[in-house]
Amino acid sequence: MKKIKFPTAQTILFIIAALVALLTWLVPAGKYDTLSYNKTEKTFTATSQENSKTLAATQATLDDLGIKIPVEKFTNGDIWKPISIPETYKKLEAQPQGIVAFLKSPIKGIVESADIIFLVLIIGGLIGIMNTTGAFNAGISWLAITLKGREYLLIIFVTLLIAIGGTTFGLAEETIAFYPILIPIFLAAKYDAMVALASIYIGSSIGTMCSTTNPFSTIIASDASGINWTTGIELRIVVLALGTLICILYILRYAKRVKADPSKSIIYDQKEEIEKMFGNSIDSNSTLTGRLRLILFIFTACFIIMIYGVSMLDWWFLEMTTVFLVGAILIGFIAKIKEYTFVDTFVKGASDLLGVALIIGIARGVSVIMNDGLISDTMLYYASNLTEGMNKGIFANAMMLIYAGLSFFVPSSSGMAVLTMPIMSPLADTVGIGREIIVNAYNYGLGLFAFINPTGLILASLAVVKVGYNKWLKFVMPLVIILLIFTMVMLTISVHI
Repeated sequence: MKKIKFPTAQTILFIIAALVALLTWLVPAGKYDTLSYNKTEKTFTATSQENSKTLAATQATLDDLGIKIPVEKFTNGDIWKPISIPETYKKLEAQPQGIVAFLKSPIKGIVESADIIFLVLIIGGLIGIMNTTGAFNAGISWLAITLKGREYLLIIFVTLLIAIGGTTFGLAEETIAFYPILIPIFLAAKYDAMVALASIYIGSSIGTMCSTTNPFSTIIASDASGINWTTGIELRIVVLALGTLICILYILRYAKRVKADPSKSIIYDQKEEIEKMFGNSIDSNSTLTGRLRLILFIFTACFIIMIYGVSMLDWWFLEMTTVFLVGAILIGFIAKIKEYTFVDTFVKGASDLLGVALIIGIARGVSVIMNDGLISDTMLYYASNLTEGMNKGIFANAMMLIYAGLSFFVPSSSGMAVLTMPIMSPLADTVGIGREIIVNAYNYGLGLFAFINPTGLILASLAVVKVGYNKWLKFVMPLVIILLIFTMVMLTISVHI
């Protein structure tokens, strides 16, 4: 009997979209009223299903609405998205999403996520140009020789640096650019592609899970809770340090086993396929000429400029994509690639990541069905009622698990913050704990589930590496369980100190 293969990422997402569409027939429709700040008019706009009305942008207005947030958080731009208004949830007429809505959802998702899709495609083109120049092969050969006998440092440095990027400015979607670059280096070090995938993805996940200065999670969530973002940062720093250490040791343990015996690799049956795709041979005759060094410098500078722009200049996908496009053109000039060859190579490189781009769009389509079916706020309403009457420790951990569940439907950290914090953070007052506990529970819940969340980034990342979701689950689930126990202990301790 022929062995049944695990479905592809695209198929998994279509199945999830179909199940979510079915939920819109079963879960009552409902919505909270929202409040947004009009920067031009310097007024608030309160929006319900029936109408919108303009309100004075004052603290008194917020107090009347039961929103315990300083008005300065709106006027200085800390909160730039509409937030939910507490105690305004209303059941609405059902909006079940049928076959037509289901079929349209991936297209709508692709349109809505066009910014990140274009980033991925342009990066694919840049990688294609880099491969043509031979700079990668020369650089990988040099690095493999330099690290000989100390290859484990590669795992430590990559995981640690990406975790720092995740905790400081939310390095997440941008990591998709790193896989085609780093996988050949890990293969040359005699590790498998799973080690490269883990170092990058787990590094990003643990960093964003324990966000310290990340404006897209901790800062906006704290603002939406009415507290300073530095409140509770001590626990986040401790969990970040210990959690990153746990992750690095976990990856090192697996990497050591694979290096000693390649057949122990979870993806051993794909070894030849992946090595053919990314290459792992070290060419001792390949030398880093002055021109290749300059090409590698420009390539590296693209990422440094991107990181600086995102963290310091409020850049987002448009600016990031432009940096990589300009970098590809500069490298083409330096390598003296002919115009026709450049365009052809760039397009082929982009096409290599087209599958990844489609996965990102299909995943966004799941959120489209949720929003169109008006069940996102219903999930939030019932989740907020679950914690009534709990003691402190159980409450904190229940909040973390609730956020993990909600992140399946709302994988965006900033979207989750503005949607839920005005509703969830006042619950902390009812059990006698600080609102920073809710912010930490939000971070840990989203972060933990991000390790395996099919509507998040993991399926797109796996598509780059050509690793199945089932194999990733086999690799990462023991780590997720360890981190779950660890964060539950830390949250429990935090409510009693």
